Amino acid sequence: MLTEKIMYNALLRKDASFEGQFFVAVKTTGIFCRPSCTARKPKRENVEYFYTSKDAIVHGYRPCKVCSPLENLGSTPEYIKKLIKEINDNPGTKLKDWDLRKRGLEPNKLRRWFKKNLNITFHSYRRMMRLNNAFTKLQSGEKVTSIAFDSGYESLSGFNDSFKSIVGKAPMKSISKKVINLIRMETPIGPMYAAASEKGICMFDFTDRRMMETEFKELGKYLNAVILPGENPHFDLLRKEIGEYFEGKRKSFSVPLDAPGTEFQKSVWEELKRIPYGKTISYKTQAAKLKKPEAVRAVANANGHNRISIIIPCHRVIGEDGTLTGYGGGLWRKKWLLDFEKKNS
Repeated sequence: MLTEKIMYNALLRKDASFEGQFFVAVKTTGIFCRPSCTARKPKRENVEYFYTSKDAIVHGYRPCKVCSPLENLGSTPEYIKKLIKEINDNPGTKLKDWDLRKRGLEPNKLRRWFKKNLNITFHSYRRMMRLNNAFTKLQSGEKVTSIAFDSGYESLSGFNDSFKSIVGKAPMKSISKKVINLIRMETPIGPMYAAASEKGICMFDFTDRRMMETEFKELGKYLNAVILPGENPHFDLLRKEIGEYFEGKRKSFSVPLDAPGTEFQKSVWEELKRIPYGKTISYKTQAAKLKKPEAVRAVANANGHNRISIIIPCHRVIGEDGTLTGYGGGLWRKKWLLDFEKKNS
């Protein structure tokens, strides 16, 4: 039960676990905010609470410019989207500070966004996009020299060194490796990383999940691939179906998946996909369905290694006593997803 005391304390803590549950409106300024807003906190007697942004607007409040409550949590600014598209379309384009300012962009602000949201520098992102493009050309049979200069490198040695620093091997020794493409997608409950191989989606997980780097390393090892930012044909269907899911219009998915793991893990994930939309089961029940009633802990561990959230719905597994336990994206997201599915069943 959300009491005013609970909501105000969440506001003071800037608690992101309450995202989507309520909005805070400030009577003295006429604005409304997310629970996690970083702006100066108002006095308790000067606030009122709304469960939807629409209600706050109807009552005459304006959205806060600091936390942007009308946007998805962690949404990408339009100028970043435009710049990323430019880099994706032309990986060899050189972008120095002067070029960015010419586009009306502040270089330091841009760098902070990339470091905070993608955990890499802007320079690294551009370099990885160039190498992704080069990798594709290399596997199609083009010569290393022409690839290097077409990708914007001024020397063959510079290209080789850059390639080896990312991929781990020189270009001609990396032909057997595959590429896993990676993008950042926005959802109503926060940004997610989507990764895809030639076969299908191999990761769809929240960007703030703990041990994300370990997941990337395991995935690259399983598929003998290097993970690089870039588009993939499977992302179009993923965007469409995830969009429909969050609109309450989709209850199952058809996007191809490529989920490597042990045979036991794969059997656990297949069982997860059989849990109906809007329903939950316990870890004990899941183990019994796998005919391994003694392996409850092993099943829970395999659920925790699921890299494809929502589509492989590990959020639908709860404790035997009905409590919400064990979700890599955070228990607040697990609750949000279960409530959302129950509402739209």
